Amino acid sequence: MFNNRVFAVLKRELRERVMTKSFIIGTLALPFIMVLIFGFQYLMISMEGDSGTSIVMVSEIDDVMQGLKTEFSKKEWVKNGNYILTYQTMSEADFETYLDEHKSDILDKKVTGILFIPASAMQDKQVKYYSKSTKNITLEERVGRVINRVFIDNYFKDKGISQSDIRFARINVDFNTFRVTKDEGFQKESGGNLALSYIFSFLLYISLLMMGTWMMNSVIEEKTNRVCEVILSSVNARELMTGKILGTALTGLLQMVVWLTPIVVVIFFELPVLPRGFIVNLEFWQVIYFLLNFFVGLITYLGLFATVGAIFNTPQEAQSGVTPLMMLIIIPFLITISMIKNPANTLAEVASLLPFAAIIVMPARMTVTDVPLWQFILSFIVNIGTILAIFPFAGKIYRIGILRTGKKPKLKEVIKWIKFQY
Repeated sequence: MFNNRVFAVLKRELRERVMTKSFIIGTLALPFIMVLIFGFQYLMISMEGDSGTSIVMVSEIDDVMQGLKTEFSKKEWVKNGNYILTYQTMSEADFETYLDEHKSDILDKKVTGILFIPASAMQDKQVKYYSKSTKNITLEERVGRVINRVFIDNYFKDKGISQSDIRFARINVDFNTFRVTKDEGFQKESGGNLALSYIFSFLLYISLLMMGTWMMNSVIEEKTNRVCEVILSSVNARELMTGKILGTALTGLLQMVVWLTPIVVVIFFELPVLPRGFIVNLEFWQVIYFLLNFFVGLITYLGLFATVGAIFNTPQEAQSGVTPLMMLIIIPFLITISMIKNPANTLAEVASLLPFAAIIVMPARMTVTDVPLWQFILSFIVNIGTILAIFPFAGKIYRIGILRTGKKPKLKEVIKWIKFQY
């Protein structure tokens, strides 16, 4: 139901939300915040906190020890002093004595750890590492790769195999991935679409939570200040609710357009901002679908958050009612994160066709795999059907709750509101 009164409420919502410093600053600041977040994550990954690592390398085999000295000396993280390595050759019996004598060095952090390579390691590649801390994955990956290289060289040294063959054996398989689509054929992938999937999910997650909380607090504030009573003298509760939801949804859509614009410009115009070889395949129709899906989804969640706001009198009271709504946003977001390891996992495919989850999962899924047309249509029908299913109940609760004050209602009482016939 859309009439002049609804349009008046819609304009009021747009004016109060868009023309505010908080909205303008928040809208413009998020792209910079995202850059800072991803930049900080990259910095944390590149600076893995292993500066000053001191390791004593002990081996029973002299040839292995000489190989370790040669290979480690080539590594940049040894040259720049991040890793300080000392080398000793001794038998396993002597090492047991050495370990007892230098146990205090580990406890006092004079050395990070002591690594022992027994002679049997040339058959089973089992080494021993003694340290005060728990399992250090970064150290094991860095040091382990070098040790494995030395093991391979020594294992094949007397077997008449050339160094070129050994170098080939050490090379890991490198996957050049191509995405197969019906229209575009074969598209080379570099991880860019996985990153885009994460960005889409993050934007939906942030916006739905932010706009939903905004709506809930606005309803509670109008209810507490009795502003809604003045407004309801000119419009009915259904028109007020419709106008507020549409006004806030348009505000959220405008904000999302602003957030997407730099991403779309960089991808479509191939600006030299992305890392070299970082390919992102994005079609214009996908952007339109993303915005349309977001708008429908935002209306759904705004209706639910407005209903929660109408039931309770304070934001503190509303926390018990808003938690299930937040889980409807958080769980689909976590499902999209799981697609990073396997974009074609069944859970994501099913979730992209379910109420509430489809709003977040389908836009993320469409960037990493070729989604059939019927699934897009079904997902959109599910989203529309969700609105049609929940709004009759949400409207009844809103109409009664918006004018109700006093103690917090119990669940049985809220159910009675739904059953109440006008």
